[in-house]
Amino acid sequence: MTLRIDISGLPSERLRFAASPLAELTAMLHVLAEPGHHPQHADWAADVWAGLEPEPAERLREAEFLWRSSQADFLFPARPRPTLAEELDDVDRIDDETFVTAALVTTCGGNRVPFPAPSPLSDAAARERALDLAQARGARQEAFAERLLAGPATVRARVRHTLEQCAEAFFDAAWAGVAVRLATDLRVKNDLLRRQGVGAALASVSGAVSLAPDGDCIVVDKLQDKATAAHGTGVTFIPSVFNRPHLVVVHAPGWQPVVQYPVAEPGPSEPVSLETVTLRLEALAHPIRLRLLRTLARGPHTTGELAHTWELSAPEVSRHLAVLRRAGLLTARRQGRYVRHTLNLPDLTALGTDLLAAVLR
Repeated sequence: MTLRIDISGLPSERLRFAASPLAELTAMLHVLAEPGHHPQHADWAADVWAGLEPEPAERLREAEFLWRSSQADFLFPARPRPTLAEELDDVDRIDDETFVTAALVTTCGGNRVPFPAPSPLSDAAARERALDLAQARGARQEAFAERLLAGPATVRARVRHTLEQCAEAFFDAAWAGVAVRLATDLRVKNDLLRRQGVGAALASVSGAVSLAPDGDCIVVDKLQDKATAAHGTGVTFIPSVFNRPHLVVVHAPGWQPVVQYPVAEPGPSEPVSLETVTLRLEALAHPIRLRLLRTLARGPHTTGELAHTWELSAPEVSRHLAVLRRAGLLTARRQGRYVRHTLNLPDLTALGTDLLAAVLR
């Protein structure tokens, strides 16, 4: 399974490597929301939460659906700017329908755009579908979606103010520390691109990124089958210190392809028993179960949501979930009329960093 970005006929200067303050802030916010994905930053996350005032802390929880299980496309600039303020200005220039649709995709969950045109802002049926999907994700998601659809300008201003509060509270200090590492990585990537070409530059990004043999396509090893094109716009690669082990790709229609990749390599995995490894590897010896884990790595999901995302029947999904639960890789918890399945990330980590990186990217 791969994500393919068509670059046929694309001039080499349209393949750009650049640092983005907004994308790195997004990675930090994801760490704060999902510290289990990033044990190397656990102490940093604990210190940030301990130092936040109640009001900005509540604001982060209020909008965390924009960066928790997946990240809204507008948080990854196709043309990175030197400062966070400049990048937020660019986000302000995005029209309401584009912004709202991107925000609702992450709020409502799922790997696919759940409400194509017409927009939920203008179509009653699309609006109700968006609210139904958000309700299934939880009360906070439902409330956020309702506010977004009722007054997008108000919510957009509030989100920007929240990100500006983050800059003052923790981002500016953290950015000063990571900017040097990002600049060093960018020098290497741009030198490879200039001296050895696209293939060498892509190989240095990640073992999961490569150039197709015909040179017309960038291939990203992800647990999904997708395709997009970079004709006329290009592809932007953004290094990150905080997003390891994730490999984030913006590939939705209407958006320029953007890849955020980790600068550092994962550390060694913790040893686990042979019996546990055997049981769990047997549970993972099916491509559908790997796909379900990939979705569950983005956050808890119901059986119905998983069935819709992967176009499977609910009974088939239930059978696969039962196998994963018996292997100790999932837990199930009832919340109201929904039962949500949650990935046991530490147990998956015990199987090795290669598997973890494949599932999380």
